[in-house]
Amino acid sequence: MRDLAQSWPRIPDWSGTAYEGRGIHVTTVRGLSQHLVSGNLAPFGDDIGALGIAGPDRATVRLARDRVLVVNADPALVSPGWHADGYAATDVSALYHVFDITGAGVPDLLAEALLIDPDNAGPSAAVMFAGLQAILYCVESRDRLRLHVERGHAAYLVSWLEARD
Repeated sequence: MRDLAQSWPRIPDWSGTAYEGRGIHVTTVRGLSQHLVSGNLAPFGDDIGALGIAGPDRATVRLARDRVLVVNADPALVSPGWHADGYAATDVSALYHVFDITGAGVPDLLAEALLIDPDNAGPSAAVMFAGLQAILYCVESRDRLRLHVERGHAAYLVSWLEARD
């Protein structure tokens, strides 16, 4: 029987730098808890949209009118299921691969990868980035991007970055 696994590219080793070139440095962020929350979002406080600036430890990122991605939330708030406060939470930590992108080439990358105006990004952090549905915001400053892509698309994203060289 043919070994079909040999026809697929190997999963990269994400422990080091995922990509470096054209003025950007891309690394994998590990250990984040990620939860989709739908419904009453008041218990999660203020949220940010595309290219909004999050703090270093926690983020509430707007995806739709009644949905956010909460990164590193208080575990009591995001236990799976329906909550009496009127929202539902789902753990999606295994769904999204998370990249940090830094460097002087970030503005050029945004101009090439986004279908939106980086200077007027809008209220939703759900964007098309390099042809992928992604979640994009900044951490601590506009110089450090955080990009969440579905785990199966992470290797493609690195290939897309390499193809820019």
